Amino acid sequence: MKRKKNKQTEYQKEKSKKKWEHYRWVAKLTGLAFAISFSFSFFSEVALKKASLCLSMTIVLLFVLIGVLFDMVGMAVATADEAPFHSMSSRKIKSAKVAVSLKRNANKVSSFCQDVIGDICGIISGSAGVVIATSVASMWDISLLVSSLFTTATIAALTIGGKALEKTIAIQKSNEILHQFAKILSIFYIGK
Repeated sequence: MKRKKNKQTEYQKEKSKKKWEHYRWVAKLTGLAFAISFSFSFFSEVALKKASLCLSMTIVLLFVLIGVLFDMVGMAVATADEAPFHSMSSRKIKSAKVAVSLKRNANKVSSFCQDVIGDICGIISGSAGVVIATSVASMWDISLLVSSLFTTATIAALTIGGKALEKTIAIQKSNEILHQFAKILSIFYIGK
C-alpha cells in the first residue's frame, strides 16, 4: 500500500513540475514577444519616420517576408521527420544535432516562429501600413479612408497568400527546411 502511495506522490510531483515548466515557458515566451515586438516597432517607427514611400513599402514587405519565412520554419519543424537527423548526428554533423533538438522541441519552436515572430511581423506591417496610407493619401490627394483600406487589404493579401504558399512548401520540404534552419542556428550553437 505504501509503495502505491509513493508512486502516486511521484506522479503528482512530476505532473506539478511539468505544469510549472509550461508556465515558465509561457512567461519566457511572453517576455520575449514583448522584447522582440518593442525592437521591431522601434525599428519600424524610426525607419518609417523619414523614409520615402518606396522605402516604407520595402520595409513593410520585409516584415511580411520575415513573418512568412518564420511561419514556414515553424511548420517545417512541426512536420519534419527526426530519423534522418539522428543518422547525420551520429556522423558528428553539428547542424543535425541542432535539428534534432529543434524537432524534439517542435511545439516551442513552432510557437516561437509562428506565434511570436509571425504575429509580431503581421502586427508591425499593419501598423507600418498606416504610415504608407497616410503618405499615399497626402501625396495623391485621395481620401485617407480609401488609402487605408487599399493598403490594409494589400498587406493582408500578401501575408495570407505568402503563408498559404509557404505551408505547402513547408510540408513537402520539411526536412530540407529544418536542416537549412539548423545550419544557420548551428553557427551560434554552443552545445555538448
